Amino acid sequence: MKIKMIGTGSAFAKKYDNNNAIIEVNGFRLLVDCGITLPKALHQQGLTFSDLDAVLISHIHGDHVGGLEEYAFQMMFKYNRKPALYIAESLVEPLWEQTLRGGLTQDPLTKLEDFFEVHPIQPNNEFEIHPGLTVKLLQTKHILNKPSYSFIFNNSFFYSADMRFDPELLQQLVDDGVTTIYHDCQLEAPAVVHASLEELLSLPESIQSKIWLMHYGDTIEQYEGLTGHMRIVRQHESYEIN
Repeated sequence: MKIKMIGTGSAFAKKYDNNNAIIEVNGFRLLVDCGITLPKALHQQGLTFSDLDAVLISHIHGDHVGGLEEYAFQMMFKYNRKPALYIAESLVEPLWEQTLRGGLTQDPLTKLEDFFEVHPIQPNNEFEIHPGLTVKLLQTKHILNKPSYSFIFNNSFFYSADMRFDPELLQQLVDDGVTTIYHDCQLEAPAVVHASLEELLSLPESIQSKIWLMHYGDTIEQYEGLTGHMRIVRQHESYEIN
């Protein structure tokens, strides 16, 4: 399994684009979230939407779903096929009614399924997206009363969406065999809806050594060498996840 971060930045980052990734297994490319900056960032990497096989969505914030309207329109009118959309069952209706309906609706296209092959996923159960690639959705803490899901891929790779500091969950993941953690990180404290670097630095070395920081602000260079045993995910670089 390979992962390439098309963007590594926070919602407000201008330098690093929204935190969106491509996971590749046996030639199958899964886009993880599709934020506002994703169409431009994908183009800059020499990729098109037709190069993607599916998209997986974590929650309904613009830096995670703001590029879906262009994705849908390009696939329909330029490439003549529906992309596969994997999403928690609880997010299907809000994604359409609260985010995409206003921009995508045009008679006779009036529902999410007109644009995507929708695959609702039940959280806490392992789901096979493609041979060699499974995902389990975990609802994690972010915004009160706004569901947000993080992902465990192939039982060993944890990819946070936006989540508050949860040391108990991180310890449980490591105890259960997770070997790599990609974690969103707010560089400046105090953090409200994300884990701050200060909080993550309070974790024991046994957990820190498994963490790669992503979803950070444009000042990340100032924190080089100040992230403890945690490493920084670099935009546009590919990483092997064993």
